[in-house]
Amino acid sequence: MEPAINFCCTCAAPIRVRVPAGDSLPRHVCDACGAIHYRNPRLVVGALPVWEDRILLCRRAIEPRRGYWTLPAGFMENQESVAEAASRETLEEACARIALESAYTMISVPHINQVHVIYRARLLDLDFAPGEESLEVALFDEASIPWSDIAFRTVFLTLQHYFADRAAGKFSFHAEAVAPPK
Repeated sequence: MEPAINFCCTCAAPIRVRVPAGDSLPRHVCDACGAIHYRNPRLVVGALPVWEDRILLCRRAIEPRRGYWTLPAGFMENQESVAEAASRETLEEACARIALESAYTMISVPHINQVHVIYRARLLDLDFAPGEESLEVALFDEASIPWSDIAFRTVFLTLQHYFADRAAGKFSFHAEAVAPPK
């Protein structure tokens, strides 16, 4: 649950939740200046960096899921493209330089208002290290992936798709949604 918006960031007047004209959903609206404060899903963007037959994973140094393994990814910033976000997050979390390939998975996570987009990528060299948000980074072949210690279902699904596509000899784009945990 996101915190309430109580005051307008444009004019500081109190906010009211109502359906604005021309809309069909309740929004946070400022009756003083007319500003509509939309709350939309956030983009989490990252990469699946590959070196030969191994994938680079990061062990998280921050919550949520501190100590678990993930692909380098994080929230997209304003003023950047999705591709720029994937490269930036990989550099920040794994100090790794990559060459992006195609967008690979887009997984909606509606119960937490997020969409996760992961690109396939090639590591440009083996000069990587833990960034500030990572305890460690390492390359894993398929047999050594720490499946029971993967931080997020979206990463788990992306890795499953990758290994299945690699075995089939053809990579395709995967779009899906995950339900809330039971």
